[in-house]
Amino acid sequence: MFWKQISANKRATALLVFFMGLLLAATASAFVFLYERDFWWVGAAGAVLFTLIYAAFLSTGGSRSVLTMVGARRATHEEDQVLVNVGEEMAIAAGIPMPEVWVIDDSSPNAFATGWHPRKAAVCFTTGILKKLDRDELQGVMAHELAHIRNYDTRLMLTLALTVGILVMLRDSFLRSTRGSRRDSKSGGTGALAIFAILLIILAPLFAVLLKMAVSRKREYLADASAVQFTRNPNGLASALVKIASDPDPLEAGNHAVEHMFIVNPFDKMSAAINGLFSTHPPISQRVLRLKEMGATIAPEKKEFEGMPEIPVRRPDPD
Repeated sequence: MFWKQISANKRATALLVFFMGLLLAATASAFVFLYERDFWWVGAAGAVLFTLIYAAFLSTGGSRSVLTMVGARRATHEEDQVLVNVGEEMAIAAGIPMPEVWVIDDSSPNAFATGWHPRKAAVCFTTGILKKLDRDELQGVMAHELAHIRNYDTRLMLTLALTVGILVMLRDSFLRSTRGSRRDSKSGGTGALAIFAILLIILAPLFAVLLKMAVSRKREYLADASAVQFTRNPNGLASALVKIASDPDPLEAGNHAVEHMFIVNPFDKMSAAINGLFSTHPPISQRVLRLKEMGATIAPEKKEFEGMPEIPVRRPDPD
């Protein structure tokens, strides 16, 4: 079942990424068209060139910047032995090099992965997830994060975030240039095509955000399916997702710039019940349902042992 899930999500993601690239090229071309009609193609070429240059920058220092942003520290084998051991086991199962393991001192259970390439990747877990999950659940979360690395999801999400940033920059530049000025009508700044170009520039960031969220949700489903492939135990991940989503502790070290990287959105756990249009993650209920289709059977939560009730003892009557 998980092989079918993986193939379906790969096809859907490839289609969404294609539309994202098309949107970026069209918006950049529209921007140039409004000022120099004959050189509209320069916009698309310039957008692609800028993306490649910035991607090269991200490939060298992107991961460390994210880890610094959330206040993470390197895990040690002495203090975080279980986490490191689970990471080594799952790295072998995933067939990738052992990533760097980092820890965030935060009581909220959560985790994420980052890295441009599997050889230069890192996984980051909160201290809360280490305390609140058992080993099988921790293994499921680790497998999910390593799936993001093996499937190059971390690179994909950095690229999509960059695309959204470029579109926002083009929109803001256009709006600033139109304040208190009027474009030359000979340059192609009037007419139906110009109106369409203006609308595209203004609305493109919104469309890009929607596409980015859709890609992110697809990658979560794919990582869940891959995690089952690594562990052969869908119960561990399913139980972990339920625990993380229902935990009341807020993630103090969270940052909206990296919220889409976490296994469960740290700022919108309530979205587990609905499939919000702007949500970076699919609902937990849907993720658990798909895991059940792969064989997960979540057992009811165990109650803590409260001890035996006090039974009054009849004392013998005094003589």
